Amino acid sequence: MTAGAESMERASALASVLRGLRRVAVAVSGGVDSMTLAAFAHQLGDVEVETFHAVSAAVPNSATARVRRHAEQYGWRLRIVDAGEFADPDYRANPVNRCFYCKTHLYGAIVARTDAVVVSGTNTDDLTDYRPGLTAAGNHGVRHPFVEAGLDKADVRAIARVLGLTDVAELPAAPCLASRIETGIPIMPRTLAVVDEIETAIREAINPDAVRCRVRTDKVVIELDEPTLSRISDTERTQVAAYAAVVWTSGGCEPLPIEFARYRRGAAFRHTTLANLEGRMAP
Repeated sequence: MTAGAESMERASALASVLRGLRRVAVAVSGGVDSMTLAAFAHQLGDVEVETFHAVSAAVPNSATARVRRHAEQYGWRLRIVDAGEFADPDYRANPVNRCFYCKTHLYGAIVARTDAVVVSGTNTDDLTDYRPGLTAAGNHGVRHPFVEAGLDKADVRAIARVLGLTDVAELPAAPCLASRIETGIPIMPRTLAVVDEIETAIREAINPDAVRCRVRTDKVVIELDEPTLSRISDTERTQVAAYAAVVWTSGGCEPLPIEFARYRRGAAFRHTTLANLEGRMAP
């Protein structure tokens, strides 16, 4: 069986999962997974669908704009909520299981507003990572249709292409802005706004496949995918660093050195030992 045929077979399994739920509330972040799930559920026609998008300082402006655009274009029933995670000192402290607190507030906000089954865009590839947010999902009865249907990230992208989601299918991974802040450094809205502004400007200026503005205790690191890091000139590096420094300080942040590095997934995440990590997966 070809890869395409396998993806379509799993798409059929996904349809069965969603039809079995009948009424779903899709938590839509603006990334490829949740956007594809929402679009797929809507096109079935016999599943009642509502979508929820949480806005906060940790959500890139571009993600919210994407969700609003698709909701208007395709007639989604969209509800914008403030999950209230910034009112939680445990979230703001940015511990190793920060995502647990974030998702606890997100799913709590959704289940308080609907009696439909809450579903997420989690796929099978996500199960190989440390994801404390899945514990929060379990606590709120959230279902993961992609996982139940056996779909991985490649399958999700294939479905997005079939659905004609050209602006979504090839989106790079885009975790929340809080993921740019090194574990243990408090999460502050003004810092996240600066991070978003720097990353947005870099995308517009040099069009990298991946960019992260990582905030550490002693420096700010601009991470770029290896091909982009190799092709940009010294002049471009100097210009990007100078711009980032201006945005950083004008946003009220203490001056820090600006460095470049190769993009590494989860590079702001810090933990000591696996035993310590497992012991902190939930409060």
